Amino acid sequence: MPNAAGVVDYDRGRRAIKRDHRPPDNPMAPVSILLNLLWILIGGAWMAFGWLVAAIIMAVTIIGLPWARAAFNIAVYTLLPFGSKAVSRYEVTGVEDIGTGPLGVIGNIIWFVLAGWWLALGHLVTALVLAITIIGIPFAWAHLKLAGIALWPIGKVIVPA
Repeated sequence: MPNAAGVVDYDRGRRAIKRDHRPPDNPMAPVSILLNLLWILIGGAWMAFGWLVAAIIMAVTIIGLPWARAAFNIAVYTLLPFGSKAVSRYEVTGVEDIGTGPLGVIGNIIWFVLAGWWLALGHLVTALVLAITIIGIPFAWAHLKLAGIALWPIGKVIVPA
C-alpha cells in the first residue's frame, strides 16, 4: 500500500517499508533570503526568466520535453540558488525513474553535447569574474552550482540545503 507520498518500498523479507518522501519543512535561513534577494536584484530574475523561456520553447517542440523539464528545474534553481541544492531524484524518492536510469544518461549526454558544456562554461566565466571581489564570492559560488546542473540536469530535483 503506498504511503502519503505514493511510494512503497520493500525490504529483503518483502515487508513493506513506509517512506515519506515529502521535502522537509525547513524555513530558509535569513542569510539565504538576503543573498537570494541580492541575487534577484543583480540579474538572477533575468537568468531564471531566460531558462523559463528556454523550457517553454523546448516543451513546444514535443521532442524536447525531457530537456524542458530539466530547463525548468534550472530556472527554479537559478531564481533562488541560495538555501537549495540539486540532487538526483533517486536520492529523494528512492525509486529509479526514466530520468535517473539509462535513458536519463542518454538524455544527459545529448544535453551535454548540444548545450550543457557551453552553458556551464558561461557560468564558470561569470563565476571567475564575480570571484574577483569579496562581495561577489557568494554569487560566484552560486554560478559554480549552476554550472554543475547545467552540465548534467536530467534526473535532478531542487531541494532545500
